[in-house]
Amino acid sequence: MHTVKVQNYLVGEGQPLLLLAGPCVLEGYERSLAIGRRVKEICEELGMPYVFKASFDKANRSSYNSFRGPGIEEGLKILAQIKKDLAVPVVTDIHEPWQADKAAEVVDILQIPAFLCRQTDLVYAAAKTGKTVNVKKGQFLAPWDMKNVIKKVEEAGNNNLLLTERGASFGYNTLVTDMRGLAVMRELGYPVVMDATHSVQIPGGQGTSSGGQSQYVPHMARAAAAVGIDALFLEVHDNPAEALSDGPNMVRLDALKKLLQDVLAIDKIVRG
Repeated sequence: MHTVKVQNYLVGEGQPLLLLAGPCVLEGYERSLAIGRRVKEICEELGMPYVFKASFDKANRSSYNSFRGPGIEEGLKILAQIKKDLAVPVVTDIHEPWQADKAAEVVDILQIPAFLCRQTDLVYAAAKTGKTVNVKKGQFLAPWDMKNVIKKVEEAGNNNLLLTERGASFGYNTLVTDMRGLAVMRELGYPVVMDATHSVQIPGGQGTSSGGQSQYVPHMARAAAAVGIDALFLEVHDNPAEALSDGPNMVRLDALKKLLQDVLAIDKIVRG
């Protein structure tokens, strides 16, 4: 398996379990920083490497009127300041090829949204920056078909790649997670991430926005750790009911430590 470097962290076989976590979308500098600061404190207590996550734009919203974020210019300024203040790596989504170089000036991991994982120009542009690329497996894609995504990244001369599981479409407004997919993608030679929050999403389930079943996030995270993962992705918020995006499937900050303790205990057993 390729070992991927993210700043001073190594991700992959034999490396500590990495956490990518933060609010779904940037909700201003102060609140986003406060969420990231608390997550960092918890990770430091548990000895877990941490990457701050937030999007500057949520382009894949159910409704035209949904909150999307501050946009790339203001968003990258906020991410740069949070990265400096917290002294941790940062990951954010990009949606169009032209955004890759601009975002790469600030962030450490460029994330390809699941809906866009087959967009060749987007994946290639992200890979050409030389930054680590985290590709979320599309809800419509079989885990073994991620080999084609891998080839696009490698064709750009980049081996810094993470593959993320976030559930598969199972009828209307429903996702299901096949835990075999984690093992299948890991066999493709790159570190695997479990997105335990989007895996409990109910796409478009509230008409003009997505619903979710956050009560099942701990089950997803623990099950994934039992299968064997290299990183865990979670969207967290101090008050999910107030979150401007994806509140129904978020983890409450006050529940995060216990969840991570459980996951790390299972991870320790699996890694032997």
